Amino acid sequence: MPPTHRSYWVYMMTNHPHGTLYIGVTNSLERRIWQHKSARQEGFTKRYGLKSLIYFEEFRQVGNAIARETQLKGWLRRKKIELIEKGNPLWRDLAVDWHSRVTRDSSLRSE
Repeated sequence: MPPTHRSYWVYMMTNHPHGTLYIGVTNSLERRIWQHKSARQEGFTKRYGLKSLIYFEEFRQVGNAIARETQLKGWLRRKKIELIEKGNPLWRDLAVDWHSRVTRDSSLRSE
């Protein structure tokens, strides 16, 4: 049987190009983005309409993901923007087509 591993993700959301930024960490990126896009949970991302995934990184160890989230949150906005634009210069929603697929897959919902 092949080895299995768990992934942890650090991600950034925004409400429009160069708008408000949110940085989070999760063990299920698709499910978490679905929660943001469907405004399922009260909080910062729902209040500011942060529905575009503009950046993410994968980690094998939860501690490394949390450390990276903390590091990114400590950066000045300009440095965060430089990181985003290095891989996503047009600030495209990297999960634009995930929402409809995730909505149909009830196993990804956490209610």
